[in-house]
Amino acid sequence: MNLSIPEITLNDGTTLPAIGFGTYNLNGNAGVNALTSAIDTGYRLLDTAYNYENEGTVGEAVRRSSIPREQLKITSKLPGRYQEYDLAVTAIQESLFRAGLDYYDLYLIHWPNPKQDHYAEAWQALIDARKWGLIRSIGVCNFLPEHLERLEKETGVKPSINQVELHPFFNQEERRKWHQENDIQTQSWSPLVRANEVMENETLTKMAEHHQKTVSQVILRWHHQLGSIPIPKSSSSKRQLENISIFDFFLDETEMTQISALSRADGRMKDQDPAIYEEF
Repeated sequence: MNLSIPEITLNDGTTLPAIGFGTYNLNGNAGVNALTSAIDTGYRLLDTAYNYENEGTVGEAVRRSSIPREQLKITSKLPGRYQEYDLAVTAIQESLFRAGLDYYDLYLIHWPNPKQDHYAEAWQALIDARKWGLIRSIGVCNFLPEHLERLEKETGVKPSINQVELHPFFNQEERRKWHQENDIQTQSWSPLVRANEVMENETLTKMAEHHQKTVSQVILRWHHQLGSIPIPKSSSSKRQLENISIFDFFLDETEMTQISALSRADGRMKDQDPAIYEEF
C-alpha cells in the first residue's frame, strides 16, 4: 500500500518515518504474520527490544517482506542487565545475530537504571557500535534531562531520540519542551494507552465524530502534531491501516489543548518513574 508518511530528520542527519509500529508481545509465527501485514500496510519503522524476545520474529518478517531491507528502519534496545561496556557490546552483537541483520537503524538504551549507574558506559558502547557500522543512529528510552546531560557531557555525543511514555493521560509537556530545546527527537511508547478508558473518553469521541475518524486516529494525530513519533501496535490489519491513516486531517489549536488537558499528575500506566525504576 502506498501511503505518504512524512520523514523526520534527527540531529545526526538520519531520518525516521513520522509513525512506527510497536512489536511488544508479537512473537513466533503469529508475530511474523502481524509484522508482514504491517509492512504491507505501509509501516517502515519497526520497534523491538532485546527484552521483548522477538528480535528474531522481526528479522524473519523483514526477510519475508517484499520491501527491501534498506527501505525499512529497525529499532532495538539494550536491557539494563547488560549496561556495563563489554556486556553492552556483546548484547548489541547478539541482538543482530538474533534478528539476522547486519545493522540496526536505531539502537536505544531501554532505561537509565540510575541506581546501577552504568548507563554512561552503555552509551559509550553504543557510540562505538555506531563507529563499527553495527548501528546507524543511537538514542535512549525513558531518560530524564539529568541523564541526557550527563551522556553529552561525558562523551560529547547527544542521543538522537528519547522514547518515553506519552499519551493523553500523560502528555509529558515539560519533557517534550526540553527535548525540543536540546534538539532531541521525542518518540511515544504506548501512545494509545493500554486501557479502554481513553477510547471511551467523551472529549475524544466527540472529536473523532467531528473529523469522521476513530479515537485512535485522533490520538495518533495529536502525537504527530506535538512533534512526537508514535509507535502503535496491533495484530489486526484493519487496525494497522486505521492507525497509519492520520495524515489527511488536522486538529486545530483548541482540539490539541483539549486533548493535552486530559493529562494527569499520576498518569503513568505502571508508575515507572525513570528516576527510580530499574529494568533488567
